[in-house]
Parts: sequence; structure tokens; C-alpha cells
Amino acid sequence: MKPDHYPADPAHLWRHFYEITQIPRPSREEAAVRQYIIDLAGQGGHRWRSDDAGNTVVSVAATAGREGRETVIIQNHLDMVTVKSAEKAHDFSRDPLQLAVEDGWLRADGTTLGADNGVGCAAALALMTDPAVVHPPLELLFTVDEETGLGGALRLDPALLTGTRMLNLDTEEWGELYVGCTGGGGWEFRRRFETAPAPVAQHWTLAVQGLAGGHSGIQIHQQLGNAIKLLGQCLQGLAGIQIGALEAGVAHNVIPREGAISFACPPAVAAQLPQRIAGVREQALGYLPAADGQLAFSLQPANLDRVLGVDDSAQLLDLLAVFPHGVQAYSLALGTELADLSINLAVARLRAGELVLESSYRFFNSAQSLPLQNAVLALARVYRLAVQEVVGYPGWQPDMDSELLARACTLHQQLFGSVPAVKAIHAGLECGILKGKKPELDILSFGPTIRGAHSSTERLQINTVKPFWQFLTTLLAQL
Repeated sequence: MKPDHYPADPAHLWRHFYEITQIPRPSREEAAVRQYIIDLAGQGGHRWRSDDAGNTVVSVAATAGREGRETVIIQNHLDMVTVKSAEKAHDFSRDPLQLAVEDGWLRADGTTLGADNGVGCAAALALMTDPAVVHPPLELLFTVDEETGLGGALRLDPALLTGTRMLNLDTEEWGELYVGCTGGGGWEFRRRFETAPAPVAQHWTLAVQGLAGGHSGIQIHQQLGNAIKLLGQCLQGLAGIQIGALEAGVAHNVIPREGAISFACPPAVAAQLPQRIAGVREQALGYLPAADGQLAFSLQPANLDRVLGVDDSAQLLDLLAVFPHGVQAYSLALGTELADLSINLAVARLRAGELVLESSYRFFNSAQSLPLQNAVLALARVYRLAVQEVVGYPGWQPDMDSELLARACTLHQQLFGSVPAVKAIHAGLECGILKGKKPELDILSFGPTIRGAHSSTERLQINTVKPFWQFLTTLLAQL
């Protein structure tokens, strides 16, 4: 049942969005919502087609008088993130969402709302069903499995598409136009070290906590502290260190915020540790951002069975010190708020003598990333690391001379009296993958305001939807 005060204008968009929220659509379980779209297409007499991955394109003929214009692709993903609060009983594979309107926002009761990217899907369907909309030929592209790794876009058959201009409706801040996103790749490194019984010495576990952590793409330019780097910094160069275990980091796309390293050392070195650790903390707080102000180290006695040798331990600490991390280049076009090239030392783990490191890098221009890639692989050879490459994905390099961008900026000024913010995002989007499959595409991304995406507090700002729709339909009428 629709909640009280559910929005009514634009009617077709809000109707489709409500119906989408009543259809379960976790990643890789998009069959029901795909069928909803196919049924709508059939009712309107529109041709549709799908590829083997389940990506679906609906062709919508131009309105009268615009038949000869270039086809425009409208692109969104069908799946949603499925997160709920601890106390909420909800089965995302079966249950419809329960909606509520509160203080100008539309939200779900204790779950993600799926406005990411359901509101874009609803807008695309409204273009198909609302007879008042004037538009050129359209190809409505609905991809699958975006939220778990851009899988649908990666497997898209580009033969489904004929258009050379694309509007992606998956941006979450009204008033911003996105013109680029990074590509990326990464590696897993492994090395097996010999271990020996731990010496009769002092055994310790050094832990670091209080760092903010964050997304290795959109937050990398904030220069947040890296737990792996700080742990290594505390011990590198100390004589007689023998490492037994190391655990830091959780995933390739997360800046590591906490971790611990266990080691043996001579008593004379143990006596130096408190001062050394306090010095590292003081130095770090002098350059880290305020978000990392709670940085704290703890040193506790440990009981180790086996450890690396002194030389291997020193080599491991040197590796952590020289391994690159952070922004490597900033955007010449958009300034230092946007990183052009970055790398994240994401995971470091040593268990029973087996070392595992995970790292990922991001770029707008793949050629610019090659020296960084070569440097990391050279480092792996020097430190005798086995390398497993993570499958990468292409970027969408900002084109500030885009004709589509110029039209959109002019229109935004005419409609709303303000110049939109033109941005690129240092993270992977489907746009980059689609640009890689169809290099001729001129792409623009925008959408209404969404807060708390990927969380149970996700909400859609209602009063941004109408201007978003007005902008979308007026732009299409001009293309």
C-alpha cells in the first residue's frame, strides 16, 4: 500500500517507482523486475531484446517529427543493495518494500529504498509510457548485477545498442552533472616465508585503531591514514624484530582503518617501543586529516609459537614501507578535489608464514596508470611475490568539450538560473565500462538527490525529482 502523502507529480515516474519497490530485486535476482519492464514494453508495442547476461534494451520510437534524429540511450541498473536494520524482519528475495514519507523524503521502513537506481529506472519507464514527453528515438538500457561488481555491464553485448549519446540516471546529487569515472584493476600478492620457533624473548601485539577508513576511490584524495602503513612505520628499522602474524584491512576497495601485528623482539628493543610508537602517533596526527583524530595504538603482551627470521621480518617491513599508497596524480582539468590516479594498499595478512597483500588502483586514463603498474610489478619481483592480477575495468575520461555537456549546462542555466556543478568521480561506474565497449558514446550522468545509499537509512529527496524530470524531458526534446 502506498504511504500517506506519496508523491503524485510527475505521475508516470512515481507510479513506476512505487511498482518497482514492490518487486524484489536483489543483485542476480532481477528476473521479476525484468518481466515487469518487458510486460510494459509489450503493452506499448515496443520492441525489446536481452543478452545472455540478462541486460535488457527497450526501443522506443521517436515522437512525431523527430524520427530522423540520433538515438539516445537511457541507462540504469535494475538491482538494488539489500541492507536492513538489525531489528527489521525482511526477506529481500520475497518481500515488497514498506515505504514512508517523512520531512520531504521518501524512505523505506528499516531497509534500503532502492532509489539507487530504481528512481532512474522509473524515469526511463515514464519516458516510454507518458505520451506528453517529446523525444528522439530511445534505447532504454536496463543492466543487471551492478551492485556486486558491475557484472551486467561487463558482460553486456554492445550489439544491443545503436545510439551514440547516453544519459545515465544513476547520480545521487541533484544539480551535479557527471562526465567521468575511473577505471581500475588490482592484484593479490603472495609469498611463503620459512618460520622457526619463537625465541625466548619478549612477544608483543601492536594494534592500531581510531582511523576513519573509507572508500578507496571517492575518499582517497582526503589522505586518510592507512593502518598497514602505520603499523609498519612503528617497527621498521628496529633491530631483532621477528614477525609472527599480521592482520589489517578488509577489502580491496576500502582504505584499511585498523589492524594488528604480532612479533618477538629483544628486551632492549622492547624498552624502546613505547617511545617509538608515541612518536609515530604524534607525527601522524600532525599530517592526517581531522577524521583520523582518534588514532590510537595499543601494545599488549603476546604468546607466539613460530615467527619469521630477522632478515625476512626486516624485508617484510621494508616492503610495507615502499609499497605505494594514495593519490599519484591529480586532475589537470578539475583540480585537486579529483584524483586522476591512485592506489590503495588494502589488505596485509601473515598467517603461518604465508603473506597475502591486496592492492587496487584507479585511473581515468589507462596509459597514465602504466608506469604505476610497472613499478608495482617490479616491486613484486624484487620481493619475490607471486602475483595474481584482478580483472580490471575501463574508465570514462572526462571530456570537457562534450557537445552533450554543453547543451546540458546551457539548459540547466535556462531552466533553473544556475550553473550546474560539473564533476567526475574517482570510482568505477557502469559508464566507464559502456564507454569501453562503445568508445563513440557521448555520456552524461545526473539524477535526483539520494542520501544514505547502501544503508537502511537510504532516502530520496522528493522535491528534487520534479526538476530532475523536467531537465531530463526538456533535454531530450532538444536532442
